[in-house]
Formats: sequence, C-alpha cells, structure tokens
Amino acid sequence: MSEKQAIRTTDAPPPAHAFPQGVRKGPMLQVSGQGPVDPATSEYLYPGDVKAQTLRTLENVHAILAAGGAGLDDVIMLRVYLTTRDDFAAMNEAYAEFVEKHTSEGTPYPCRTTVITGLPREEMLVEVDALAVVE
Repeated sequence: MSEKQAIRTTDAPPPAHAFPQGVRKGPMLQVSGQGPVDPATSEYLYPGDVKAQTLRTLENVHAILAAGGAGLDDVIMLRVYLTTRDDFAAMNEAYAEFVEKHTSEGTPYPCRTTVITGLPREEMLVEVDALAVVE
C-alpha cells in the first residue's frame, strides 16, 4: 500500500491553516481549495473581478497538480465555490478559457460542480479544488 504524501510548491500560495496544498496517495491526488492568492506575496488579488480571480485560482490549482505529478488531463473533478450566483457567467467564461488552454486535444474535460456559498475571506469571490488520478 502506498503512503500518503503532502504536496508542496512555491508556485502556489502556502496554506493559511493546518493542511497541505495537496495530498497524493497512490494514483489519487487531491488539491486543497485554492483562492485568488499571489504565491509570492500571499496577497488576495483582483478584488471584485471574479474572472481574474478564477484564472488566478486555477493557476494555483494547476501549480499544485504539477507538483504532484499531474496536469489538467489527469483531473477527473473540479469543484468551484462562488459567493454569488451573479458571478456564474464570468466565472464560467474564465473557467472554459483555462480548461481549454490546459487540456490536450481529444481529452475529455474534468467533471465540475459549482456551489454558491460563503467563503472564508471576504475578498474571495471564488475557490476551486481538484481531484486527479495520476497513472
């Protein structure tokens, strides 16, 4: 049986609490929820701009996937958390742009769930986590 391994990278922001950026066990890689945070400064970016926040958030998710030996082609599920339904169209546009750019031609896009909820920080409009299978 394979051991559980914490995934860490300086290309994504460090976690603010007692959890790793990601965890890999065998072929499974779970990325912790990421927000629109600059990895270099740990500052929340793009207040009020859900499209820009979505792109930054997905870049953080992508960096952690890479650190765990995966890419978007390996992701089977992305979960998106939004603070308001009004931001869905702009988030969806940014999401589609990012996923199309980072998925190989002919590879199915990951499944997705979008949840409207409160988030831990007032300046966060979006949070995303990912589940990948690395072969």
